[in-house]
Amino acid sequence: MDLTELRQEIDRIDRELVALYEKRMEVCRKVAEYKIGSGKKVLDKEREKDKIRTVQELAHNDFNRCGVGELFEQIMAMSRKLQYRLLRENGKAEELSFDSVGEIPTDRVKVVFQGAEGAYSQAAMVEYFGEDVDSYHVDSFREAMVEIAEGKADFAVLPIENSTAGNITDVYDLLMEFDNYIVGEQVIRIRHCLLGTDDSRVEDIERVYAHPQALMQCAHYLNERGVQQIGMKNNAFAARKISEEGDVHQAAVAGEYAARVYGLKVLEEGINDCKTNATRFIIVSRRKMFLQNARKVSICIEIEHKSGALYQALSHFIFNGLNMNKIESRPIEDKDWEYRFFIDFDGNLEDDAVKNALFGLQEECSRMKILGNY
Repeated sequence: MDLTELRQEIDRIDRELVALYEKRMEVCRKVAEYKIGSGKKVLDKEREKDKIRTVQELAHNDFNRCGVGELFEQIMAMSRKLQYRLLRENGKAEELSFDSVGEIPTDRVKVVFQGAEGAYSQAAMVEYFGEDVDSYHVDSFREAMVEIAEGKADFAVLPIENSTAGNITDVYDLLMEFDNYIVGEQVIRIRHCLLGTDDSRVEDIERVYAHPQALMQCAHYLNERGVQQIGMKNNAFAARKISEEGDVHQAAVAGEYAARVYGLKVLEEGINDCKTNATRFIIVSRRKMFLQNARKVSICIEIEHKSGALYQALSHFIFNGLNMNKIESRPIEDKDWEYRFFIDFDGNLEDDAVKNALFGLQEECSRMKILGNY
């Protein structure tokens, strides 16, 4: 047979495969109808394992046995997705219990941010809620989460990602620990400045204070000048120190907002190495709500530590046509070499495709939490 004839033979076999696939899915639809009435779970792990072993025994060599196993894993996964969709359409899926709102309230609300007056978190808060927002600050991310969990504040503003330094992992962990949710986000351009007293000059500076990450982001500028670099809890604390001590030989790395708050002079602007540096801040609330026009969903999943588990979980996005734009892993405390995955994808909690994907993940993952839709 020549290549054309071989391809025609493959086409014929493929038509048979498609016909058999559709026939199988029709039977799966009837299985779903039975489960709708009986309340039986979709996923039966032991039956699927037995099924794969059985079909692999029908193959005639090791290569085909491996391929048949993978093929039937996918066929059964698609069967489950069909059943999840039918169960949800028939009201057998748990409601998401998030409130859809026309806007996030910004008037007459109390907001907490981490850090000191003049922190980038405060700048992000003012950008989102306005200059007149009723606000206060705490020292740690955890304290901010506690404040909203206990109802002392309506919202918290927390950094979650920097374009050059990466994720703020502590905030990810706190989102899983507390029953708080992301309702909005604000991106702030990070433009580090060298801040000193009114009577100081750049050439006077011998010691520079800032958060270690800020010092790293300005390493080229600072190293060139040979100044002593001293880490602090955050940049705002550094700016406050310079303001309180009034030493012309000291400076802080912080933003222009901190300079205004503490009455400092900007000795040099934009000293960070990367000029496109930005930080994404999240607006967190204890209320489970989302904007009607929200287009980003953040979730966290925990899965079994076995081959293919992550692929199977991510297949719910593929099957439902959802665009996943971020995935990060974090180790699970007290579980060696096991991880949870934080995922951002495009969508709204009112979308059928999103509901189908979340229902499937809820059923198949060890744990799944919706962190927010914003």
